[in-house]
Amino acid sequence: MTQPNWTVETRKVTVAEFVREGRDALDLQWEANEEAAEGRPIPELALNRPGLALAGFTRYFARRRIQVFGLAEHHYLQSLSQRTRLERLQPLVHRNFPPAIVLARGRRLPAYLRSAVRRVRIPLLRTGMVTGHFMNAATLLLQSIAAPRIRAAGTMLVIKGVGVLLEGPPGIGKSEIALALIERGHSLVADDTVILRRTSPREIVADPVAITKAHMEIRGIGIISVPSLFGVGAIRESTRLDLIIRMQRPQDGGDLDRTGLDRKTRDVMGVPIPLITVPVAAGRDLTHVVEVAALNQRLHAMGYDAARALDERLMALFASKT
Repeated sequence: MTQPNWTVETRKVTVAEFVREGRDALDLQWEANEEAAEGRPIPELALNRPGLALAGFTRYFARRRIQVFGLAEHHYLQSLSQRTRLERLQPLVHRNFPPAIVLARGRRLPAYLRSAVRRVRIPLLRTGMVTGHFMNAATLLLQSIAAPRIRAAGTMLVIKGVGVLLEGPPGIGKSEIALALIERGHSLVADDTVILRRTSPREIVADPVAITKAHMEIRGIGIISVPSLFGVGAIRESTRLDLIIRMQRPQDGGDLDRTGLDRKTRDVMGVPIPLITVPVAAGRDLTHVVEVAALNQRLHAMGYDAARALDERLMALFASKT
């Protein structure tokens, strides 16, 4: 079986994209220089509190990161004289200024910072969140936006909490199987094309393509809206990828596992994902086969391997006979 020719995409996150993705979750609002955010990259996907830089130690100032001003930074600057305050702000308004500044706890832009920020056109935002909570949530969002990803051909479903990707040649019946599973109460994530993201060294998350989200193509019928026909519970925004089921015709060859002892995996951006090959034949109820495969994968995740348990029982029986 050949490995799919998947190309890993890497993304550079811009300030504008960060704001669009986090406007609601991070309670972000523009304070100044919104027009400067479009196309402005965030070189390091982390956040920094510039306390040391404001205190005068600028040797290791992380100017490539978004800078976050909390209560500590705000009150410290307020305690300085106007001249000292402007001197300490120089690292932030230098020509190599940071990608953006965020004022936490709903603080507004201080008058002494307003002119400097507008002069160099630093994107400036505010959030009502507590500083520590904002930094944690924003870091996770940045990593999610920039996560390595691929576009994979296939239909993605959630079956009893198990994320299953159905793949195979066009016309083999992936969408029809998915439709039958949706009718049985399972959920669709994406049809035809799915975005796979590596969100951690051990996890792949599947997302729908925005323009085709919640829609399916059924041959002979055309495009259908899944939530309109089956309700909003029939779709999911994203899910973890737990299992890949490769559907193939018997004449396409390839060794099929008859016992389940020889478990195969596929490397997806460095994460091994369990892989099952299911032959497609006339009269075979593949809806139930896929459903059972998902449930069996769930048992594996819980630590129970039926094939290995039976094999151990047989070996014990042979040993006792001998």
